[in-house]
Amino acid sequence: MSVNTVPPIRYSLDVIQDEARQLVQKGLVSRQQPIYTLCQYIPAREWVCIECELEQCDFLLRDRIGDLIGREQWDND
Repeated sequence: MSVNTVPPIRYSLDVIQDEARQLVQKGLVSRQQPIYTLCQYIPAREWVCIECELEQCDFLLRDRIGDLIGREQWDND
């Protein structure tokens, strides 16, 4: 008897940064908040993968979201 399992989703740093930027732009989170705040907006089963990717890229969950997403770029400058 085999159990069907869904392979874990692979989150790249770019995908995580894009998700964080969208949440900041929508005003749901602030650039000053710690990265772990993002877990409120990401399903728990996926958060484990995100934590691993952040750790591999030398980010700590207590680092600021602004550190994760970097400087904002404005098209109208």
